[in-house]
Amino acid sequence: MKAGEILINGIFNGSRLLEIPFYQRSYVWDEEQWDRFLSDMEFVTKTQKPYFLGSIIFKAGAQPNMWDSFSDRRIVIDGQQRLTTLMIFLKALCLKNNQNNLFDKDFRLDDNTIVLQHGRNDCAAFEKVMNLTAAEKIENSTPESRIISAFNYFISKINVQKFNRNIIKQNVQFVCIDLADGEDEQQVFDTINSLGVRLTTAELLKNYFYSKDNVEEYEKNWVSIFEKDSDARSYWEQTLETGRMKRSLIDIFFDAYFQIFLQDKKYNVSAEDKIVYSRVEHLSKSYQDFITNYCAGDKKIVLEHMAEYANCFAETFHPEYCDMSLTSVPGIQRINIIIFGLKNTTLIPYILYVAKNVENPNELRKIYEILESYLMRRMVVHANTKNYNNLFSSLILNGVLDAESLKEKLLKSNDATTYIPDNNELKEGFMSAKLVNLQTRGILYMIESGIRSPKSSVALLGFNNYSLEHMMPKKWRNNWEPCATEELARNRDSKLLTLGNLAIIPQSLNASIRDNSWIDKKAGKGDENPGLERCASGLVTMHDSLKKEIWNEAEIEARAKWLYEQAKSLWETI
Repeated sequence: MKAGEILINGIFNGSRLLEIPFYQRSYVWDEEQWDRFLSDMEFVTKTQKPYFLGSIIFKAGAQPNMWDSFSDRRIVIDGQQRLTTLMIFLKALCLKNNQNNLFDKDFRLDDNTIVLQHGRNDCAAFEKVMNLTAAEKIENSTPESRIISAFNYFISKINVQKFNRNIIKQNVQFVCIDLADGEDEQQVFDTINSLGVRLTTAELLKNYFYSKDNVEEYEKNWVSIFEKDSDARSYWEQTLETGRMKRSLIDIFFDAYFQIFLQDKKYNVSAEDKIVYSRVEHLSKSYQDFITNYCAGDKKIVLEHMAEYANCFAETFHPEYCDMSLTSVPGIQRINIIIFGLKNTTLIPYILYVAKNVENPNELRKIYEILESYLMRRMVVHANTKNYNNLFSSLILNGVLDAESLKEKLLKSNDATTYIPDNNELKEGFMSAKLVNLQTRGILYMIESGIRSPKSSVALLGFNNYSLEHMMPKKWRNNWEPCATEELARNRDSKLLTLGNLAIIPQSLNASIRDNSWIDKKAGKGDENPGLERCASGLVTMHDSLKKEIWNEAEIEARAKWLYEQAKSLWETI
């Protein structure tokens, strides 16, 4: 990798062809950016001082042929918005100054080729603008092209007295990062643009898999799935938090799809490579290495089933289930809450694997039921989740595609990071475990949705619509009866953090009643500030708690035991 300061003439040097990847995202700048760009160029002309316009990243392209009019080919990894805007601006300025010949001298090769070649989405509009000979607005297309809109904007806004082409060329600076073949452009891009929009794995893979030579295949196996309409684009572009990262759903798909390949024994992927390939921040590079090293460079091996798995993924995974009423029937809807609501995205590769390869719906339902029992039992006892990735990868590796095999594999696991808690541990979890709010809310919600009658007069809301409430407040000392000793007070402080004292309610209680006495907390203060009797009425997990005249440690323990009995019945599959 080489990096350094560069001027416009250094980028467009008369012997270099710059190519924007054929399937790169479209030019997206609009009037806000164009207006700022004009102000910047006016400032450069007026002050004649160096002006930094940002960084650009190039990567070595295919070697030119002997008869080509250029001797150097570079792929534009980052900077297409700035470079495109710069060329459109200078085109408009030269036309308005009757100096189109100077523009062509700077931005055309010897065979008259434009030095910047745009991708599929913008190539026609960009070439149209670059070939113009008059300083006049041109008709835009439908849907509107931002390229043409930019040209029309500059034609209408440029005052030729305020801009000097030579001064701009001498003073506008970039930092150019030149990557050699094989260097990881995604890592470099993400590091430089850590506060901006990530270059997604999907965008890099799209340009790796497809080119100008296989547009038909691209339309069939990519556009028809990921970009066929606004609904499809909205689905795949959803951004979710996965651990410490935010990732789009399409990137999560490509990660899951790749993990299935890595566990396929016919490829015999080494343990060392599996570790390297598991790093999601280098996923695009990992795909390329895998195809080179394990598929003899044949991209079709990976592409062969991509569309089938992508369709299966879209049918299976739905973050919006977290906003919908949850069924009591074991199945994929409940698994979606565990994945997206309770942040267990490490499940996704194995769920995709079984969803794609298990045809019997009853068998699939049993697998989901076992997984719910396993995961929720471990959540109650606050078991460590750090080895889930290895566990679910091993299930793919061993082709676990039926409920009995899954149960057998889980029961044989004696590792502390993957074992199944028994009923004694489950009970102890309800009695004494102190969990984070999200886990507690999830446990109570999954029990509520699992045991309530479908004929209930109170509708169950989606998981995201409930908040967590301490029935005995943390600040009980303000309005509750004091404890006889400090030891009893410490016991109360500990007990009120356990599951028996926690409730899910559809709206948070007002601060004015949250810490009040039990009687006032139940009753609330009128319609404006309802209490638990209004907010939690009809929730099965409240059992008969709201009938209690007092709420103390004994009642918390009694409710914890009742919740345990419901959970034991609900999650008894294993």
